[in-house]
Amino acid sequence: MTELFLLFQSEPVVFIVVCGTLGLLVGSFLNVVIHRLPRMLERGWQAQCAELSGTPLKQTAPYNLLAPRSACPHCGHKISALENIPVISYLLLRGKCKGCLAPISIRYPVVEAISGILSAYAAWHFGFGLAGVTAILFIWALIALTCIDLDTQLLPDDITLPLLWLGLLLNLSNTYVTPGDAVIGAVAGYLVLWSVYWAFKLTTGKEGMGYGDFKLLAAIGAWLGWQMLPLVILLSSVVGAVVGISLILFAKHGRDIPIPFGPYLAGGGLIALFWGTTLTQSYLQFIAAP
Repeated sequence: MTELFLLFQSEPVVFIVVCGTLGLLVGSFLNVVIHRLPRMLERGWQAQCAELSGTPLKQTAPYNLLAPRSACPHCGHKISALENIPVISYLLLRGKCKGCLAPISIRYPVVEAISGILSAYAAWHFGFGLAGVTAILFIWALIALTCIDLDTQLLPDDITLPLLWLGLLLNLSNTYVTPGDAVIGAVAGYLVLWSVYWAFKLTTGKEGMGYGDFKLLAAIGAWLGWQMLPLVILLSSVVGAVVGISLILFAKHGRDIPIPFGPYLAGGGLIALFWGTTLTQSYLQFIAAP
């Protein structure tokens, strides 16, 4: 293990390639998380409701991130290891199930590719060390949360809360920011959107966002510190507004149909992770210029 660490330190290219390859493999697993975690949560809620009401719950086969084995939703064809190679299998199969030739969603290879590219970029940007390794974990969590929110408008506590606590623990050793900045970032991240939520609800009588958004911004604040929150909020709000208005004008998206905010927060968090300091300094220099 020591020799491997020395190799990563002396040969950054090796570390980047390993992280990129690992990102591709984990991207395949993230597709499983994105698909199954909401259904696992739903089953858990159904079990709780049945227990509270005294209704016997029908026994079902185990369903988790490992079981049952992945299969085509159309024909039930079990996906083999050779059919599960990130990106490559999709291209070889020409985007179709081997069993029934039903189309496979393009999102599967896209998630794998994004995971691999961002993992490699994080390895290059931060180098070998605690910041580089954990930044990749941060990226994987944001990818999963983005896709789950797009599908279900849920940001599961199973991901957001561990992400928040991990950010606070990492910054005890100043991995990204000081412990004080991390704690203030977590508190401020939650309270900012919590305040917006209640201001909107008291004004309109409607809920403008979910509590998962509060927790996600708190997690981003715990990782990157309170100083990055204005940038994250600005980027996510601007992009969210542009996308929302575009959907209403060009895609006939109803104004009463909710649009998930988590993906924009995640995108703002990623930009802040890599370029937050540079963007903030450039902005301050711009406004300070005569």
